[in-house]
Amino acid sequence: MSEERRLAVLRAIVEDYVATEEPVGSKTLVERHGLGVSPATVRNDMAVLEEEGFIHQPHTSAGRVPTDKGYRLFVDRLTSIKPMSVAEKRAITTILDGAVDLDDVVQRSVRLLSQLTHQLAIVQYPTLSTSTVRHVEVVALAPTRLLLVLILSSGRVEQRLVDLSAELDDDQVATLRSRVLQSIVGQRIADAIDALGVLATDLPGTRTVAEALAEAMSDHRNDARVAVGGAANLARFGDSNTALLPLLEALEEHVVLLKLLGEAGQVGGPDTVTVRIGAEGPFHELATTSVVATGYGPGDLPVASLGVVGPTRMDYPGSMAAVRAVARYVSRILDEA
Repeated sequence: MSEERRLAVLRAIVEDYVATEEPVGSKTLVERHGLGVSPATVRNDMAVLEEEGFIHQPHTSAGRVPTDKGYRLFVDRLTSIKPMSVAEKRAITTILDGAVDLDDVVQRSVRLLSQLTHQLAIVQYPTLSTSTVRHVEVVALAPTRLLLVLILSSGRVEQRLVDLSAELDDDQVATLRSRVLQSIVGQRIADAIDALGVLATDLPGTRTVAEALAEAMSDHRNDARVAVGGAANLARFGDSNTALLPLLEALEEHVVLLKLLGEAGQVGGPDTVTVRIGAEGPFHELATTSVVATGYGPGDLPVASLGVVGPTRMDYPGSMAAVRAVARYVSRILDEA
């Protein structure tokens, strides 16, 4: 019972400190949270939590604030990610519906995430290397000219015009289309390129078509880009320039931002939300920040990551809910593209 009560005290300290940015005292906890015990009992629980490293006292006669270890226990003990409110769901639908292409989806998503969480939002563009081939269309524009349309799971659409040295009739075009579809649909990019290299070449123009599709898949293959939104929210870090400047500098380096998102884009889709708190992150200079991130993509296949970065004094339940909800919606958009 005492352990459960101490966890309740820790949860109350985290919630109050995130909301007020002020150290939390025992009397305040009893008054605000109805813990059902006296301030003296709460003080004893706070003493144990402090001894175990979950909270600390910033200065004499002050209340307590959570440590990174305390935030970690708080996040780990969340039984589920809280549902989004009706207003938040409406905001997601309103902003993301009507996106005209992949760039528009990414830009709308990063703006939405920053608005929902009041944190710095980061959305990675899907990269071809993590995508699969969803569909290929081969359209005869003339006996010696074909239009190739390549659709990837990332939502990217590539088109190529191919001029052939010999004519193809309708049956030959249909056979070529069928062979291409059977060879590469559902394959990851690297495997699809390999499959194109061994297509049967008894039909005129097969090699030309295969090379054009391989070139389309290789285009921008290593183009790792991110969109960033909500930089003004960094003001919530407070007055400490030592906490703010490293993150401001990181905004100039997309490689750094991608590393902040970490492995979220490889370990699962939107239902797997990763939280890294303080020194758990990859950069010592950003030890005063936390990252909440997840992967997104059609079906169960993540093709990129998105998330938010903010102070360790973060609304973790709210940020986790927003990140998951936006990732789910973007994944659905890509799945229907």
